[in-house]
This record gives sequence, C-alpha cells and structure tokens, in this order.
Amino acid sequence: MLIAFITPELHSLVRRTNLASVSESLARSLHAARQDVRVFLPWTTDVETGPLGELRERAALTVPDGSRTQTVRILEGSLDGMPVYLLDNEPLFGSRHPYGTADGPYDDNWRRYAVFARAVLCALEPLGFQADILHCMDWTAGLVPLLHHFEWIEERPDHPTSRAGTYFGIHNLAMQGVFEREILPQIGVPHRAFRYIDGCELAGKVNYLKAGAEFATILGTHSPGHALKIQERDRGYGLEDTFQRRKKELIGIHHGIDYQAWDPANDPVLAAPFDRADASLSGKKKCKAALQAALKLDNGPRTPIACSIGRWDADSGFDLMVECLTEILERNVEVVVMGQGSSEMSQRLLTWEKAFVGRMRVVEGYNAHTAHMMMGGSDLLLLPSHYQPANPLFAIALRYGVLPLVYASSGLEDSVVDYPTNKRNGTGFHFQPYTSDGLMECIHEAIKTYREANKWKLLVRRALAQDFSWEATAAEYVKAYRRVTRRVKQRIATA
Repeated sequence: MLIAFITPELHSLVRRTNLASVSESLARSLHAARQDVRVFLPWTTDVETGPLGELRERAALTVPDGSRTQTVRILEGSLDGMPVYLLDNEPLFGSRHPYGTADGPYDDNWRRYAVFARAVLCALEPLGFQADILHCMDWTAGLVPLLHHFEWIEERPDHPTSRAGTYFGIHNLAMQGVFEREILPQIGVPHRAFRYIDGCELAGKVNYLKAGAEFATILGTHSPGHALKIQERDRGYGLEDTFQRRKKELIGIHHGIDYQAWDPANDPVLAAPFDRADASLSGKKKCKAALQAALKLDNGPRTPIACSIGRWDADSGFDLMVECLTEILERNVEVVVMGQGSSEMSQRLLTWEKAFVGRMRVVEGYNAHTAHMMMGGSDLLLLPSHYQPANPLFAIALRYGVLPLVYASSGLEDSVVDYPTNKRNGTGFHFQPYTSDGLMECIHEAIKTYREANKWKLLVRRALAQDFSWEATAAEYVKAYRRVTRRVKQRIATA
C-alpha cells in the first residue's frame, strides 16, 4: 500500500510534543511491515537533517497563497530506508518552529499550514507517487482532506491524486487550529465549506481539526474506547456532533509502545530479567527487592508496591489519590510517586514520606532509570485520571507485569480489562464512581486479590502476555487503510 504520511513532527528530526514519537513509531512500523510509506514534513528551523543523509531536491512548486504564491522546494532524504520529504519555504517554515514560541503560537499558523497542505497534495505528481492513502496527523494536516475534496475530487476527478483516500488521525483534541473566518479567501477555501454540518465551521470560526474530521474518508483516534467517549456530550471538545454524525467512519486504534526500549527480558536497568515464560516470576521478585533497596522501602516480598508516574494535579486524578493516600499506606501498601506539580503538593507528599518512613517514596521530576526500576518491581500502577486514552503507561505496566488501576470511563477501560467482573480475561482493575471512595474501594479489591498468591501470579502472567507493540498497531492501521480504499472504490464507482 502506498502511504503519504503527513505530520509536523518526527522524533528523530524534530520534537516538540508527544506527536513526534507517535508519528515516527507508526511510520517506522508501517515501513517495517513492508508498506510503501513516505513522510511529508515542513522543514522548520529545529529539524535535524543529519539522520536523513544527503538531501536532494526533487521538485520546486508554486503554491497559491491568497492573492500571491509561495515557492516550496521538496527535498528528499532517507531515514533508515524510509523516504522523508522536507517541504522548504524559508519565510513560513525555515526560520520558525512547527507551532510557535514560548510566547505562544504564531499568528499566521493558518497560512503556514494551508500552504503546507496544498504543497503536499501538489508534490505527489512530480514525485511520481500515486498514493493510496493520505495519512494526516492532527490539526496541522487538517486542511489536506478538505482541499483534497474540493480541489481534486470535485475539480479533477480523473487525476491520480483524486483516487487517494484520506485517513485523519486525531492526536490531541485540545489543540484544534482555530482561526477567524476572514482567512477563508486567503487560504482559498470556498465559502460553502464554511458551515457547521459537513464543514469547517465551529462557533463562527474556521477549525482545521474539524475540517480534517469532516472531510477525511476515515478518521481515527488512539483507542476504541476513546472513539466512543468523544461522541458523548462534553467529551469531544466541541466536536461531539461531528463525531456522532461520522460514527461509522470513526475508529480507535491503540498506540503501541517501543518493546525494544521497554522489555523486561532485556532491560539493562533491572536486577534480573523476566517474561511470561518465567512461571515462578522469580525475576520480578528480584526486581521488587532491588526497588525496595534502592528507594529505602521496607524489604517485604509480600508487601504490595503501588506506583504512580505523572503530574501531581487534578487532570491526572492525583487529587483523588491524595485523598486516599493515608488509608492506602495504613493498609500495609508501599507507595512510590514520581512526577511534578505545585510546590504545595510537593511539600504535602514529602510530609507523607517523613510520616511513613519505609512505606512511601517521592521522586520529583522524571528519572528514566528509576522509572524502569519502578516498572520492574511494582505490583500496581495507579492511573486515576478521569480521561487519559493516550497514556502509554498502562501498556508499559502490562509489559512489566504491573496491573493498572484505572477509572471505568477514562477511555482505557477497553485496554485494561477489569478482573473483578471478568475473571477469565482480567488484566487490571476499574473503579467507579469517580470519587475517592470509589478509588479506595477498588484499591481494597486489588489488595485482596494480591493476598491470593496464585490468583495474582496468574494475573501477572496474563498481563505479560498482552501485545501493545507498534507492530500490532501497524497491522491495525493497515486494516483501517483497507477500509479507506474500499470507500474510495465505492466513490469512484458511483461517480
């Protein structure tokens, strides 16, 4: 399958948000699965070209930009055998970052990513690349499906580019690319596209994310549960109606994790290797003892260790955890928290650490070495956030035999199977309602299960057997692309 992968970030070249890691991991996995994937990326000032080897210019395009034009050069490099095309325009991209500076986003991001979208579409023909799929990552590529619809499918239906289908990947619903309606003539979008239903209008403004969601052949997000949640009132950041109308085209595919970076069988940080073939889990027991020794926790092999990694704020559900913390510690559970938050929260946590010497440890900031040790030695991962479908920690935890504890409507409920209600397939624990009492009741259930050694060992080995690799993710995307091509064939047949 021929895939044009359109993104503003790629981890080896430019990193501003987590989108960089997701984009590169997915693109590489598709390439490894023998798909012909080619990455299209704006050449911003922080792009590191070294990994691409020698660049060669493949085309120079003249792209409409309101009443004027922009020249965009297309330069080709190779990232470990995967073609990468840098779209070069000095005024719009070369002297600036992908989104903005510490002072905020650039005022003309609407212009920059309209030019980028057109340049990608116009580049396919001179590159001799008749893409089957235009995979558009987030709002910066949101105009690609819209322009593809109006300027190619409608105006040039027989052109090879019109025969491509579009997949729009929603990474961060909170960032939508919202601009005043006055930009419409400047970006060359017909006024008939500025409508609420089947259009790019939301709350009287042009919304690039909505444009992608409305006009893409198929749109997707990062879990099946999330795809359902964003259709609910107040869960879709204003786009609930769009997602409800397009529910037949809306899918969810789990992000993978890097099983080379996170592999307890080959993790150099761990005191001993282990995997699901370790029937007695002796390796994990050694890792637990090593974690307790390193963090000066009481050395008790039958004392459960619950860990938490993330921000210490309400968005991560940490406020609920804090309400339960004293009761958790009094239940003979050791707690390790890693992250950062307000100075007030840091002080509160350090006070708990002093009050429960040997039972609690606070690690401020993020330390990769300690994070690996925590995954190797912990028993439970506390993920009490109200809403966190993109958090890869649950998959890393399962990979290390750490059972996640999640809110039952967080978007992770289809990834972490609730053991109390599904003994045959359970891999973790769900809590509801979203209160400290609901959370504490769930923790009680997890501790009770932990005390039954044989049941817990079975659960841990089941967790170790889960597959959230990028290879598995890529296979699901290939299935989604086939849905795209089927719909394109139907469109062409009925034209």
